[in-house]
Amino acid sequence: MVGDNLLPLPGARPRETRILAVANQKGGVGKTTTAINLATAMAAIGCRVLVFDLDPQGNASTGLGIERANRRLASYDILAGSATLRQATVASDVPGLDVVPSTIDLSGAELELVSVERRSYRLRDAITEAVSDYDYVLIDCPPSLGLLTINALTAAHAVVVPLQCEFFALEGLAQLIRTVDLVRKAFNPRLEIQGVVLTMYDRRNNLSDQVAADVRGHLGTKVYDTMIPRNVRVSEAPSHGKPVLLYDFRCAGSRAYIQLAGELLRKERAAA
Repeated sequence: MVGDNLLPLPGARPRETRILAVANQKGGVGKTTTAINLATAMAAIGCRVLVFDLDPQGNASTGLGIERANRRLASYDILAGSATLRQATVASDVPGLDVVPSTIDLSGAELELVSVERRSYRLRDAITEAVSDYDYVLIDCPPSLGLLTINALTAAHAVVVPLQCEFFALEGLAQLIRTVDLVRKAFNPRLEIQGVVLTMYDRRNNLSDQVAADVRGHLGTKVYDTMIPRNVRVSEAPSHGKPVLLYDFRCAGSRAYIQLAGELLRKERAAA
């Protein structure tokens, strides 16, 4: 097991539960991959972690080995008020890591929420009490800036933004930052950007270095030092229903996510 290869990180566990939304409205940037592997690495170094799959595609659930037959209750049921967080939670194969799975039912949730009172607060209202079971809750947002993502940002303390090292990266990031600012003003004054993680970095490609330099030039220390490399083992792992840290602990992608988890937790500790 991955936990056998790592020692608990002193001070890794926060005094109070921290909720992090993993968000980017662009698809294919490594959002779900970052959510499940960051969560796995955090669990491996001693944190109690919950992954809340808020993407109707359900890829975080699949990537953590939660079979569709085991998704009797899911994130949709929590938003609909027909299940509690504890009722919908499923244990993963990673010690210390639980999952609230997603089903296709979630795809209709945005339309259903439009006419609901406190529609932007549904997630926060539903999970507030039970999240104390965990040190960190990572919400895997859908690749859009609709009501599901607004609910995640309203419930979260901070946002982790995966950003692919490609030409249009900054354009999409600017739109997300505007949304975070709007949510902060309207619904959640505590919301902040915890950090931006550069994904699919390819040192053989000059464009990757240029994008990394541009993003750091705009956001400075908000960009994590750790970059996630483009790695075959990372892309293979979800088809086996495993985080890459379980699939191939020694590959470059696994090492990068372990390093990212350590960096994120150090930032969390410094800000506490």
